[in-house]
Amino acid sequence: MSRYLLEVSTLVAVGFQGHEFFEQVAGWFQALRPEEDELATCAITELGFVRVLGLPQYGLSVEESRASLLRLKSSSRVGFVFVADDLDASRLPRWVKAAKQITDGHLVQLAKANGAVLATLDRNIPGAFVIPEKT
Repeated sequence: MSRYLLEVSTLVAVGFQGHEFFEQVAGWFQALRPEEDELATCAITELGFVRVLGLPQYGLSVEESRASLLRLKSSSRVGFVFVADDLDASRLPRWVKAAKQITDGHLVQLAKANGAVLATLDRNIPGAFVIPEKT
């Protein structure tokens, strides 16, 4: 079984059809096998989803963003689980050297601690699974 912790941009891309990477992420989602694969979110990724969709370019309210996330999780043919986050800053990987890498490093470690891999569109996150352009 493969478990993927969805990074914020990945979650937004699949949850908002107008996103520039919607087709790429949706194609990957369609290739997943419900009997073998599982998707995961955590507080950081869910709150990030709600925050991003509340930005002017997406135009959703907080309530609409939250409802969109709940619909996505409940209607997905591949199951979603929520992973609790109990990792502190001491668990950041050694490759984290800049402030902009902190959340990515934390999510990579959270994924590992929960038997998952971080699924992302960002090719610069060591240890993460990069969603392919074509499946």
